[in-house]
Amino acid sequence: MKKSSSAALLDARQRGAVARFVESQLAVGRVAFTQEELIAQTGLSPVAARNQLLRLDGLVRRAMPRQPFFLIVSPEHRAVGAPPPAWWLDDYCRWLNRPYYVALQSAADEYGSTAQAIQVTQVITDRPHRDIKLGRLRVQFFVKGSVRLTPVQLLARAQAPLNISTPEATALDLVAYANRLGGIERAAETLAPLLKSFTCARLADALKAGVATAHVQRFGFVLEHLGGARFADVVERHLAAFPMSRVLLEPGRTVPSGSAPTFSNRWNVLANIPLEIQP
Repeated sequence: MKKSSSAALLDARQRGAVARFVESQLAVGRVAFTQEELIAQTGLSPVAARNQLLRLDGLVRRAMPRQPFFLIVSPEHRAVGAPPPAWWLDDYCRWLNRPYYVALQSAADEYGSTAQAIQVTQVITDRPHRDIKLGRLRVQFFVKGSVRLTPVQLLARAQAPLNISTPEATALDLVAYANRLGGIERAAETLAPLLKSFTCARLADALKAGVATAHVQRFGFVLEHLGGARFADVVERHLAAFPMSRVLLEPGRTVPSGSAPTFSNRWNVLANIPLEIQP
């Protein structure tokens, strides 16, 4: 039985619908979309949408296996495997309904700290998430219970909206996650250039974000070592409201035998490793 003329016209309109949808997204500067958006705007069934997506192999790929969240890989990005994460992370985390911000060494790099070159985008969110690996690109996720309290701002001059921790919150996180970033000395080296962007008011706000007291003690010690006297004073005033236990500057590291580690009464920190970075 032949199809009616209206059905044939509908079939003709649906052919290439995904390709036209992808072009329309690129035209407005978007490089990501969900399967739900695709079906709603094209009228395709899930099966038809999937079949058309398969024919666009190389132009469209999933951000994660089995997740119906897709990235548009233009020719200029195919060599690395995907568009820059900064262009689509906000869309992705909104789709997951998860709070997030670009953090740690990635945030420090955006603020001009080039002490440590990294090849990943580091993101803090509220629950564990597998790292995203797309060709040469990688997004690394860290977990923080107080992520919603952390002061963030929109990254200036970004291609798309993107939350990033303030310089002060970035520095605090660098100390808190130092054991996953190569140690406290590497964290101090990365945060040192951020001091020129600090304000006392923003630092006080960052300290209210539920950071563990032990991390704040180490942070104060590092600030004092780097010559950030007025910022160290802000940290000291914050700590006055909390009992301080004695902590090691580098957790998990034993004090070398025969050495005389420095002890700071101000921060109740035992410097079991020397901080060789200079202010």
